[in-house]
Amino acid sequence: MAPDLPTSPHRRDLLGRGLGVAGLLAGLGLLPPSAQAAWSAAATAGFGARTAADAIKALGLAAPADSTEVTLAAPDVAENGASVSITGACSAAGVQRLLILVEKNPSPLCAVFDLSASVEPSITTRVKMADSSDALVVAVLADGRVLYARRSILVTQGGCGG
Repeated sequence: MAPDLPTSPHRRDLLGRGLGVAGLLAGLGLLPPSAQAAWSAAATAGFGARTAADAIKALGLAAPADSTEVTLAAPDVAENGASVSITGACSAAGVQRLLILVEKNPSPLCAVFDLSASVEPSITTRVKMADSSDALVVAVLADGRVLYARRSILVTQGGCGG
């Protein structure tokens, strides 16, 4: 029998009350709509694009330049496109955002990571891939530069409805 672990009902109560208050404020219209709309637009920009170039354009970014400062690690062959591990990093100073794109996916923009200066610009995640395709990690720097790395991944079994 497992030992009883101490729980804190106060913490759960506080969290529940906090979410309730936030919901109440939003429902009453006391949260500024401009803040809600700006967050929503920034959070979803680019995810409806049908090409990698359109996704980058929808995010308001310049055309990316190939760079050795950006690295992308992924398998050469993915046995199952439903879960492909991708690691992206950038050694340049001032990385504000990392993007992961898969060119032949129905929605090429897979992930957007907004980073602060206190975070090491290195991410690892899993994405779905519809078919064999090039994957890209794009780094957006504080000085306005947009850099990328590309890698071709062979998918033997599709993951986006395949």
